[in-house]
Amino acid sequence: MPSDLYGDTSPEEGLPEPPPPEGPGLFGFDDAPAAALPPAGPAPKAAPPTPAKPAPYRVLARKYRPQILDDLIGQESLIRTLRNAFARGRVHHAFLLTGVRGVGKTTTARIIARALNCVGVDGKGGPTADPCGICPECVGILADRHPDVVEMDAASNRGIDDVRELREALRFRPAQGRQKVFILDEVHMLTEQAFNALLKSLEEPPPNITFILATTELRKVPITIRSRCQTFSLKRVPEERLRAHFLNIAGKEQASIEEGALAMLARAADGSVRDGLSLLDQAIALAGESGAVTTESVRDMLGLADRALVFDVLEAVMNADLPLALSRMAEGHERGAEPLTIMQDLLEQTHMLTRFAAIPALREDAALPETERVRGAALAARLSVPMLTRAWQMLLKGIEEVLAAPDRRAAAEMVLIRLAHVAEQPTPGDILKRLEAGGSVPAGGGAAAPVGGGGGMRMMAGGVAIAPAPAPLPQPTAWREIAAIASAANQALLHAHLLHDVHPVRIAPGQVEIRVRPQAPRDLGAQLKALLEEQTGARWTVALSNAEGEPTLAEQSRAAETDRRAVAQTHPIVQAILLAFPGAQLDAVRDDSVDAYGLKPIIAPGSDEEPEYVPPEMESLSYAEAEAAGLDFPEED
Repeated sequence: MPSDLYGDTSPEEGLPEPPPPEGPGLFGFDDAPAAALPPAGPAPKAAPPTPAKPAPYRVLARKYRPQILDDLIGQESLIRTLRNAFARGRVHHAFLLTGVRGVGKTTTARIIARALNCVGVDGKGGPTADPCGICPECVGILADRHPDVVEMDAASNRGIDDVRELREALRFRPAQGRQKVFILDEVHMLTEQAFNALLKSLEEPPPNITFILATTELRKVPITIRSRCQTFSLKRVPEERLRAHFLNIAGKEQASIEEGALAMLARAADGSVRDGLSLLDQAIALAGESGAVTTESVRDMLGLADRALVFDVLEAVMNADLPLALSRMAEGHERGAEPLTIMQDLLEQTHMLTRFAAIPALREDAALPETERVRGAALAARLSVPMLTRAWQMLLKGIEEVLAAPDRRAAAEMVLIRLAHVAEQPTPGDILKRLEAGGSVPAGGGAAAPVGGGGGMRMMAGGVAIAPAPAPLPQPTAWREIAAIASAANQALLHAHLLHDVHPVRIAPGQVEIRVRPQAPRDLGAQLKALLEEQTGARWTVALSNAEGEPTLAEQSRAAETDRRAVAQTHPIVQAILLAFPGAQLDAVRDDSVDAYGLKPIIAPGSDEEPEYVPPEMESLSYAEAEAAGLDFPEED
């Protein structure tokens, strides 16, 4: 009888029985004998389903990135040119896209790449300005995984070796699509050798190759490169278009946003859609679950000053009201506004007022906010173009000083002090007109005195007559008197340094010894010496010292104010008011007896105002006893 592998025969044929399997076979226990099946029992519990992972959050700038040409906002000229080029089959082989950040350069490059490779829904379409978005070519390019669309960052791949690798890739035909597209972002970062290596490829590329270059610095791209490309300049998006775009996206994100917040975001975006969407994303996150984006929250987020506050500061300095200007500046600083931002806002407002003054019809522009149109028009009507241009130049220079200063708030205040000082002075053009008309020009600015009046320089029939010099001032004996001389002489900048940056050490007739802070000008001593000699008619010596000296006048003024508040705080009436009105605060204490620096007036020795010396042992005498002793006390009521 035949035998099997084991040498035995099964029962039917006299051959041996095969051994049972030791476990499940390839297909489980279905074909296994009953003895080999696992024992019957309750079915094992199914594992709990794994919760689905939430989709990663996509920022608004990526979520709402334009997919077709019509989605690009503010670029009508570009859209019209590309549509006509595709319609007539006149698509260039090299494009150069330029513009500020976030206006859509790379996005436009990707749309062009899809337009060149789209095959349509049926797979038979050709190049089109309206790619379908659902064919394999469009889907691959949208997902950044198409083998024939290569994006290269020229900022990190800027050498000649990188360009040689790119030229090597030009030898191969497209692997999948119709056209191989090379997108070079920030192309101005390429080296000179890399640009030279790219020239021939740009001029005579293979027929299935398209170059798209993008840059924010067109002037840094060699003219030889620009001449081989079709250049498109993408414009900054106007604020009104940005406001409408942000409002639309906020609605899609179930977020409400106030008009003032929209205006701030659009202004801060500075024409960049991507920058604005990033700020909108942050503002919506700041709003939390309520989804309400308020003007106040956006102002705090951006660190901006209120537009009304900026107008207040500008009006104050133009009216030479320095205390109000510094007070409003301090208020903006307390709200979190950066001094540099306030200076930039003042510069922007000055530009707007200058346009109003030069072209009055612009005041009726409905695109401007109501506050700027009403208050701006009223202020522009009172100021001349020369005054505004002078303020523009000083603010422009002041912003550079604020950027370089270790204390930006102090630098910004110094700019306001200078602006307030020159606001009282006529412009050079006004001075010439007054002199030609026969008027005089006062030393401190303002209206000219009539001919024949005292002071100033007068135009006479025989030429120019000089008025008699003013009488010299008495020699100062205290530091605040020296500072007052600088103030009276309209030396606002010098006075500010004497107020904040000088510690007086010793004051004597004809001699001043001071310690100056590092931020003071190097020639402060020479300026002070010239001023004192001019105003007093005497020779002065100004010495710099390393001694500690007294506190600055500004520090003395603050200390005196603190003392006055402390005394007023303990007054019974004030305490009663604070007790009756919880939450009330003592705002300011006014003392009519103090001088311009908030200090008690200086009483000269031997003057009638000096109190008579009373020995300590006689301080407790009664009125009658004091009178008998010959002391001059005021009469009792």
